[in-house]
Amino acid sequence: MPTKPIILKRHSVAKTRLFQVEQLDLRFSNGVERSYERLASAGYGAVAIVPVTTEGCVILVQEYGAGINGYQWGVPKGAVDPGETMIDAANRELMEEAGFGARSLHPLKNIHLSPSYMERSIDVVYAEDLYQASLPGDEPEPMATMEWPLDKLSDLLDRDDVSDGISISALFLVRDFLEARKSQVK
Repeated sequence: MPTKPIILKRHSVAKTRLFQVEQLDLRFSNGVERSYERLASAGYGAVAIVPVTTEGCVILVQEYGAGINGYQWGVPKGAVDPGETMIDAANRELMEEAGFGARSLHPLKNIHLSPSYMERSIDVVYAEDLYQASLPGDEPEPMATMEWPLDKLSDLLDRDDVSDGISISALFLVRDFLEARKSQVK
């Protein structure tokens, strides 16, 4: 295992309402010094929720993505608010974005969005035993929802309007989790 570089200096380069760019001056174990810029972490974390119905369908939401100037289907996701646990945030976001709550939520994995230049990460949470419940959210428009059979994941990924890396990773994590659970029961 390589030795992590030593952070010699850390300072803010730019800050907006949503982002903070930080410069890290580093010294590697071989003595080489370099400066890296990264998007620094902010807030209290984030969650991506994969709600699965008793019929084995995942509930997806359609959301506008400013980065690509288009609409995409993906899993509900959002920020953890101050004072909330990851599980509380997952259930709240599920109600706000998809119109469902879950009686059972399982944290699966913390994934990093782009470790090369972002400090931020998101917790993937599997939601089951769903019930209808909604809360007002912070989205500028109502979000459409659709159910998709989890066993037809490859067909979903063939769609041009499904390209969100967080959602794709989360769907595979849940599919594998459910397959492992099923094989343990046998």
